[in-house]
Amino acid sequence: MSFWVYILCSKRNGTLYVGVTNDLARRMYEHKQKKIDGFTKKHGISKLVYAEAFNYIHDAIYREKCIKGWNRSWKVELIESVNPEWNDLYKTML
Repeated sequence: MSFWVYILCSKRNGTLYVGVTNDLARRMYEHKQKKIDGFTKKHGISKLVYAEAFNYIHDAIYREKCIKGWNRSWKVELIESVNPEWNDLYKTML
């Protein structure tokens, strides 16, 4: 089983959201369809710009907490290291 840490944005250099899940495709569908009340729905955040897989949930949660503690410029640097155009990676999952 894989666990995922992911970063969503509202638009390039827009509002960021860091999350963790055990089913990235399902979770992205929920974000895209605005099925979950909360921060992402309120701020229109549904563009997947970064994802990282882990074998163990405790590793994924640790990484999520680390990234959440970073300043914005570090998060942007992480995104741009693998996705410099800020493409919606969800489209590659379909």
